[in-house]
Amino acid sequence: MFQTITIVAPGLLGASLGIAASEKGLAQNVSVWARRQESVDALASKTWCTHASTDLAEACRDADLIVLCSPVNSIITLSQQLASFVTGNPIVTDVGSVKADIVQQCETALAGKARFIGSHPMAGSEKTGMDNATASLFDDRSCFVTPNSDSDPEALSKTVAFWQALGSTVFQESPEKHDQIVAQVSHLPHLLASSLAAFLGDHCPTAAQHCGNGLCDTTRVASGSPELWREIVAQNRPQVLRALRDYQNHLQTLTTAIANQDDNALLQELANGKTFRDQL
Repeated sequence: MFQTITIVAPGLLGASLGIAASEKGLAQNVSVWARRQESVDALASKTWCTHASTDLAEACRDADLIVLCSPVNSIITLSQQLASFVTGNPIVTDVGSVKADIVQQCETALAGKARFIGSHPMAGSEKTGMDNATASLFDDRSCFVTPNSDSDPEALSKTVAFWQALGSTVFQESPEKHDQIVAQVSHLPHLLASSLAAFLGDHCPTAAQHCGNGLCDTTRVASGSPELWREIVAQNRPQVLRALRDYQNHLQTLTTAIANQDDNALLQELANGKTFRDQL
C-alpha cells in the first residue's frame, strides 16, 4: 500500500499503528520519529520499526505517508515543521481527537508541500505508552476521516483505505461535525467519569472499600492521562460546553422526576438508558 510510512511520536496509538502496519504488510518500511533518544534506543529492538530518529526530517525522508500521533496540542506545530523540508507531496494524516482547528491549520501549513487529510481512530486505552501498544488496537473500531471540500481525492481515498486495512470502520465527516459528535460520545463521557470519581473522592473517600464492579466500570476512563484530556477539552471547548449544558438540562429533568416522585418518568429514563446501552 505504501513504500514508507513515518510514525511521528510512538506512544500507544503511534506504536500500535506501526506494529499493525508492519504485520499487515501495509508498508515496506516503517520509520519512527521520537522526541527522546531513549525512545529511539528502545525502538532499535522492535522488529516492526525499520528506522528511528530524533531528527524529524531524517525520519520523514522518502515517506509517502506521514502519521502525526503526538498529543493534540503539538500536531499543528509538527505540520509546520514538516512544511519546511518535506518533498514528494506525501499524504499527511493524524490521530487527533479534535479536528476543526487541526485540519484548517495543517492544510494551510502544508499547502503545496503535502496533502493533509484529518483522521481520528476511536481507539485507545486508559493505559499509555509504547509498551502497551498492540496490533489489534484498531480492529473493529470506528475511525473518522475528515476531509474538506477541496481535499485531494487520491489522498482521501488512500487514507480511507489505510484505516480500513488496519481493521477500522471508516466514517467520513466534516471536521466541524466530527467535533460535535466526539464531544458527545467521547469527551462528555470522560468528563462525567472523571467528575464522578473526583466527587466520590471528596464525599465518600472510602468508596473503594465498598463498591462493586459497577463503579469500576463507570469510572474506568477516569484513569486516563489528566494532561492529555485537559488538552483535548481545551481544543474542543465550544462543543464540550454545549454537550455539558445539554446534559445538565437532561440531568435536571431526571432530578425533578425523582423529587416529584414521578416513578413512571424515572422508569422511562432507566429503560431508555438500558436500550441505548444494549446497542453498544
